[in-house]
Amino acid sequence: MYFLNDLEKKYLVNHLLKVSRKVGVSEELRGWSWYREPLNPYHAVRLPMYAVCSRYCSTSRDVFVRFVLHEKGELSPEMVLGADIHKVVSSILASFKEESDITIPQDPKIQSVAEFVETEAKSAILHQKTKQPYATRSDILHTSIPFLVEHRISGELLGLSDVLSIDAVDYLHDIIFDLKVGKKRDFYRLYSTGYALVFESIYEVPMDIGCTVYVDFRNDQLHITKDLFHISDDLRSWWIEERDSKMELVSNNEDPGRPEQCPGNCMYYFACR
Repeated sequence: MYFLNDLEKKYLVNHLLKVSRKVGVSEELRGWSWYREPLNPYHAVRLPMYAVCSRYCSTSRDVFVRFVLHEKGELSPEMVLGADIHKVVSSILASFKEESDITIPQDPKIQSVAEFVETEAKSAILHQKTKQPYATRSDILHTSIPFLVEHRISGELLGLSDVLSIDAVDYLHDIIFDLKVGKKRDFYRLYSTGYALVFESIYEVPMDIGCTVYVDFRNDQLHITKDLFHISDDLRSWWIEERDSKMELVSNNEDPGRPEQCPGNCMYYFACR
């Protein structure tokens, strides 16, 4: 799921890394500059990452309904599937390092994801063993599966929740991964961008590459694509704008009004009516 194939590695090395080194990132837009503008939050509100990054609702009334009206909403089938996929991916990758058994739901879609992730991980381990036959088991596992999965981190310095969870961090290649189920959306890049800023604010190391992993099922067949991108100044500025506008909305108890069209799978669809 988070392992790059040969073409993706070529794109990363021959294009993205060159772009990131040439273009760079402005110092004031690095997470470690959390204490000054524009990263320093104006309001005392603490929001989860999904509230900042989500653009399903064009007026952001979903944020108002959840954090001002305190309506919990209802999970859509796609959200439930996404949660199950996140759980099985993290469980399988963790099982290799912890030598633990896992229980996989009988849903065929979840089973196909589990088989794919397990095959990828085993292949990576075998490949690393052939390269370094005298390496210890720990060395093999930590270099063949170089991911902090479901990495818990605090976003307090940037005005976010203190219980954030990053889907995956590739600590050998400095890539922030975010896993999504369904079709591609431009604003999904905001998630990896936000987590990169949080990561920089805590560990003070640069994170310049993001990757959205798209999981989809076409005729019940598992389909996976990756959107690798440079976490640029533009993306960082966009994330800050989203954070500030939604913090202001919640802080001022400001109802932005219903959008002209509502997505049918919005979890606050009925609470918003």
